[in-house]
Amino acid sequence: MALDRIDQNILQVLQREGRITNAELAERVRLSASACLRRVQRLESTGVIAAYVAQVDPHAVGLGLQAFVRVQLKQHDSETIERFVGLVNDWSEVAACHALTGDMDYLLNIHVADLEHFSRFLLDQLLNTAGVADVNSSFVLRTVKRSPSLPLGQLQGSAS
Repeated sequence: MALDRIDQNILQVLQREGRITNAELAERVRLSASACLRRVQRLESTGVIAAYVAQVDPHAVGLGLQAFVRVQLKQHDSETIERFVGLVNDWSEVAACHALTGDMDYLLNIHVADLEHFSRFLLDQLLNTAGVADVNSSFVLRTVKRSPSLPLGQLQGSAS
């Protein structure tokens, strides 16, 4: 879907302030309220806006340990991959999972309470049931930047 400058502006505002009213949004992007609402509804119906969510601070809810775990599967047949993907989608500890190129097959972003919780997750779930051959874990010491926003100002080829 081609996004013009107004669509990009709407998306930039909504990424920062998802709870903004339509009237406030329309004023910010210099549209009438009805025109703004139509554009937002179009962005929602076409899947450009996928969801509205609250960004929760993991530490505030007791998830004080974050890890990135690189995973290599034992086998790469479709059944093994489907099983792994199904398990990952069921594990609440996994905030994100990405299929990778290179030596490892997947990168998991894990949020748990502490090292004991991570150890139980790793041993009981990831290594014991998921067809995993190897893992490599890195623990987050400090988060330097955390942004749910995409760099929409870098879009090229969009209508102006």
